[in-house]
Amino acid sequence: MTGPDAVTVLWGPVASGERRAAHTTLLRAAAELTGGPLHRIGLAHDPGGRPRLTGPAARLHVSVSHSPGARAVALARTPVGVDIETVRPVPALALARRWLAPADADWVGRLPVPDRVPAFYWLWTQKEAVGKAHGHGLAHGGLTQPLAHPPHWPPPPAAGGTPALRALPGGTGAACAVLPTGAGPHVLAVAGLGTAGAPVDLRRCDI
Repeated sequence: MTGPDAVTVLWGPVASGERRAAHTTLLRAAAELTGGPLHRIGLAHDPGGRPRLTGPAARLHVSVSHSPGARAVALARTPVGVDIETVRPVPALALARRWLAPADADWVGRLPVPDRVPAFYWLWTQKEAVGKAHGHGLAHGGLTQPLAHPPHWPPPPAAGGTPALRALPGGTGAACAVLPTGAGPHVLAVAGLGTAGAPVDLRRCDI
């Protein structure tokens, strides 16, 4: 965390045990960020399943995500959400028409066929991250969360390599960014509440 509004995101590949690896990554990151002893930091869950830290890191807001072969965690001083997905062949346009907002489905449908799968995941991860930041996941309208579609696909890389969180349309106070993961088959997004313009401290870890 590089400032009071910064969001720290750690992600990386994992051969197996993605959930356990995500929890280990989260606890170690919390200990590093707070300076608290690792053995005193615990992980609990609210009744709705939202993760929270206990002990010296209890004031941090956190989010956890895992997908086949990868895991990601996010930590911030304000509500935060993270989602990582492993890109697999899916009927992207059919899924967009079934689950996402009409504007999203129309945008996916206008793209060349080879671009539709990564574009679908680009939408899905952001919606999942925003829903987690709000504390309800994809329920309660999470799949229809408005997103600004890039004028060109793929979107150009951010200056400096890691984008800041950008405010989303709809007046919900949420801000989001899709983060670079290199050439691997993963799409990673992070979101926060009241954090538009906040920098992202993105770290890859291979524990």
